[in-house]
Amino acid sequence: MSGEMLVHVVDDDLAVRQSLAFLLASDGIPVRLHDSAGAFLEAVAQPAGCLVTDVRMPGIDGIELLRRLKARGDALPVIVMTGHADVPLAVAAMREGAVDFIEKPFDDEVFLTAVRAALDRGRKSAGRDAVAAEIRQRVAALSERELQVLDELVAGKPNKVIAQDLGISPRTVEIYRANVMAKMQAGSLAELVRTALIVDRGA
Repeated sequence: MSGEMLVHVVDDDLAVRQSLAFLLASDGIPVRLHDSAGAFLEAVAQPAGCLVTDVRMPGIDGIELLRRLKARGDALPVIVMTGHADVPLAVAAMREGAVDFIEKPFDDEVFLTAVRAALDRGRKSAGRDAVAAEIRQRVAALSERELQVLDELVAGKPNKVIAQDLGISPRTVEIYRANVMAKMQAGSLAELVRTALIVDRGA
């Protein structure tokens, strides 16, 4: 279930969870309910989709949940639900990475619009992650010398300069460059640079 695009609803109020589950299901949106932030963190290791959470909850509140998600590297889009008096908390949640906040009571269509936007954002993020993972595999297949040549190419250096930097002949650089292009599945130098920058290695 971790790879499915779900709306995870975290709220300690059973009535709220059930109401949102019905609303989402009526719109054809898959949903999974969690009665606490702790339960969500334990149940879902690599969430996909988006998260809707109340900002005020016993134990781990919405702000702390955002911090923990950030700490473990989850880029899950988060919508925070808040009462009118809790708007400062919602603003704090936005600073911690929430993509939106909704004041209770809210209009059903306003809620669904926010969720659809968050899910779309989650899909795009998942797509970028998949592309980056594939590129990392290609980079991992490069030899140490090929990695050096790749870094030099990304830095914009011509073959002669690369040859001087690495203490090899320009012809040898051309051979390594061809190998790098093939292994990285790049049809041009521009494509190679764009691809490499997706998984910037700090070169």
